[in-house]
Amino acid sequence: MRFGGHVAVDRVSCAFRAGVTAIVGPNGAGKTTYFNLISGQLAASAGRVRLFGEDITRLSAPQRTKRGIGRAFQLTNLFPRLSVLENVRLAVQARADMGKSLLSTWRSHVELLEKAAFFLERVALADKRDTPAAALPHGDQRKLEVAILLALEPEVFMFDEPTAGMSVDEVPTVLQLIEDIRRKGDKTILLVEHKMDVVRSLADRIIVLHQGELVADGAPAEVIASPVVQEAYLGISRG
Repeated sequence: MRFGGHVAVDRVSCAFRAGVTAIVGPNGAGKTTYFNLISGQLAASAGRVRLFGEDITRLSAPQRTKRGIGRAFQLTNLFPRLSVLENVRLAVQARADMGKSLLSTWRSHVELLEKAAFFLERVALADKRDTPAAALPHGDQRKLEVAILLALEPEVFMFDEPTAGMSVDEVPTVLQLIEDIRRKGDKTILLVEHKMDVVRSLADRIIVLHQGELVADGAPAEVIASPVVQEAYLGISRG
């Protein structure tokens, strides 16, 4: 990915499978840009993005979502005037491929609401179902976005700093949700996260970006202990 003369992501090639892969690196390493290339917010300057063998490089972000990529953003991405429940219902409806159809029956609408309520229970927001999304504190907005992501039922979950802005009490709820997805063993989870304790607790694999390049890839203990990561990510020089 080039921005003028600056190469933000430089020939990074990875294959991701079921489990949690944490993408780490210092500020400006290219992590969010790399996420944007995978999810479709940015069009690659060169190279290919493939999903289950299909070349999706030219597909838009919504088209990639339909094919199974779901993303929670570093900054919340909600319908602020709609209620908490309605935000999730729209995701459930999109997953059901009903779109904006006005022909859906009253019963199907009720089923959508019931399913949306189920996802709100999972993120501990059931008691705020009728609250406008804009009125939620930041931590609850993050949890709502996770509920929306769960409602889309993707094959690939992408979390961009999911605990950012959350209080200490709120963090375990989101981490447990990610762990629950991981434990089922059939989903690919990509996680950008600065907090190394979160990375250690969740990741099956860590890849490290530095100045747009892939500098380490492997098991968490091995990667964290490597000299290149100690210097590039933690600022520790081994001389």
